[in-house]
Amino acid sequence: MAIIEAIIGPVAKLLDKIIPDPQARDRAKLELIKLQGDQEMQAIGVQMEAIVAEARSPDPWTSRARPSFLYVMYTLILWAIPMGLIAAADPRLARGIGDGMTSYLRGLPEELYTLFGTGYLGYTAARTWGKVKGVER
Repeated sequence: MAIIEAIIGPVAKLLDKIIPDPQARDRAKLELIKLQGDQEMQAIGVQMEAIVAEARSPDPWTSRARPSFLYVMYTLILWAIPMGLIAAADPRLARGIGDGMTSYLRGLPEELYTLFGTGYLGYTAARTWGKVKGVER
């Protein structure tokens, strides 16, 4: 989309010079902005279609990737229950487990967290888009 944005500005300035009538010039600029919006919507639509197609894939590794990530997150949150019991029985052991998990999670590259966040947001956006379009329930 950067190419289109780079073209819109100079074309708008060119319209100022070519079209002397202010109303006609404003209509031409409005059409230009509309064209830019249509291009952006088409690009977003193509991205969303790819995400929805991936989610509907018959391949279990592809279609279950994002929900599986949620299950991992749920497991990490529910791990607080046994950790509470371990802490009641042996606080040093619980602290050691917590420190080990913290060290491990901090050792993961930040790009991996970004990838997971982007994937989750893409999944959410695709579901929302599908529901708005009436494609999904």
